[in-house]
Amino acid sequence: MVEEQHQIREEDEIDLIALVQTFWAGRRTIFKFVLIFGLIGLFIAIFSPKEYTASTVMVPSSSSKGAGGNLGGLAAMAGFDLNVGGSTELIPPSLYPKIIQSIPFKKELIKTPLKVSDVEEQITFSKYYTEIHSPGALGWLKKYTIGLPGVIINGIRGDNNSAVIEQDSAGLIYLSQEEQSLHKILKNAVTIEVNDKEGFVKLEARMPEAVPAAQLATRAQQLLQNYIIDFKSKKAIDELNFIEKRYEDKEKEFRKAALNLARFQDQNKNVISAQAATTEKRLQSDYNLAYGVYSELAKQIEQQKIKVKENTPVFTIIEPVSVPVEKSKPRKLLILAIWLFLGIVVGIGLVVGKSFYSKLEKR
Repeated sequence: MVEEQHQIREEDEIDLIALVQTFWAGRRTIFKFVLIFGLIGLFIAIFSPKEYTASTVMVPSSSSKGAGGNLGGLAAMAGFDLNVGGSTELIPPSLYPKIIQSIPFKKELIKTPLKVSDVEEQITFSKYYTEIHSPGALGWLKKYTIGLPGVIINGIRGDNNSAVIEQDSAGLIYLSQEEQSLHKILKNAVTIEVNDKEGFVKLEARMPEAVPAAQLATRAQQLLQNYIIDFKSKKAIDELNFIEKRYEDKEKEFRKAALNLARFQDQNKNVISAQAATTEKRLQSDYNLAYGVYSELAKQIEQQKIKVKENTPVFTIIEPVSVPVEKSKPRKLLILAIWLFLGIVVGIGLVVGKSFYSKLEKR
């Protein structure tokens, strides 16, 4: 038993020595690949476009307490029906990524004004990427190598770059090639991460310059909040608008009833008759009813305004947007280390493969 273990140990030592000898014999090949891959990594590290990342962290919540006016009695008095159930709908944070990737959201976001270097006036995100921004050496290399088929296809299709997103009478949205390109850029430029466990949302914006990155992040945050607030408060706001419209109508009826009553009383001050008394009672009854509906609607308007505020989502900003100081990309040392490691792996793999193939041929 001891002799077998000793023999296995000797075989392992022999295999290890043979492997080291193989590496030493192929050291030039390994060095060449390390050098080649290192130069590639150095090229990528130097010519990769700069990127700055601005971010914000917020906690979405709703201040809704389920308040809702019960307008059943008012409806009976005024002769109309108000369906004012509590509005508790809220967009779940898990859908926030879908919102920022939607066409209407991007349509607004590409209009974001940006302050870029070497340009005195602010320009939009759209104008920056269509007229100012240069993709750099790696961008051109990628475009005319990997992206060459797409360039050829776009050339065959022809130029279809309208200035704005068009929408026909049926509500269908048409995007030009330029707009599709801008939307693809936005897909990578603005991202959102939802932490369901801790309940916060992190929004990030990436741009080649620091200030535009912060401006884009701020605008994306504002748009996202507006979308969510509009969705949550829409029902309560619609109800408020409806009540205000009815209030205006009933105010006219109330003023008309008051005027009719006052006019009749002025014209029949000294008249004593059953007919005049009956008419006055009828006019007084119309006035009281109109006043009751009018005053009740005024109360309901104030209640509905409170309801709108209660149904408005509240966003607690944990970490506001700030202008980034350091670049987030490229991470030059990491890029160089990865490519050097790949060179070592490929070089060693080639040397070991050649050695293994030579042994097979000898057999």
